[in-house]
Amino acid sequence: MDLQLTAAEVEDLIHLGFPSRDRFLLVEEVAPGRARIRLPFSKRMLRPGDVLSGPSLFTAADTAMYVAVLAHYGPELMAVTSTTTINFLDKAEPGDIIAEVRLLKRGRRLATMDVELFSSAEPARLVAHVTGSYAVPTPPQR
Repeated sequence: MDLQLTAAEVEDLIHLGFPSRDRFLLVEEVAPGRARIRLPFSKRMLRPGDVLSGPSLFTAADTAMYVAVLAHYGPELMAVTSTTTINFLDKAEPGDIIAEVRLLKRGRRLATMDVELFSSAEPARLVAHVTGSYAVPTPPQR
């Protein structure tokens, strides 16, 4: 699976498409068939009990899949989530959320992936597992 964009190019593209005062995402690595991102910790990620919330973990997983799609398909900002299933395996202690995504199948119009989620507070402990797919628009006919 050839890469179309570097980690830096993907990160810049996402921040241009989702303007914010702060850079909410670090694309740590893209490689053939995989990617790794980090969402820096913020107190707004916490739920009662001082653990990372499900919506924050879901955001990391969905963003990681988007990063993998951009890296492998090119600057296709209109790619969208098609399916997602998340299994919460353990509580996630406060810290950066690390998402490692594998591209299982790169079809013409659908990318199928799985994602492992970790907290930087305990980076060896898997806190959630996600499977999902992204729909990639058909290029316009010329």
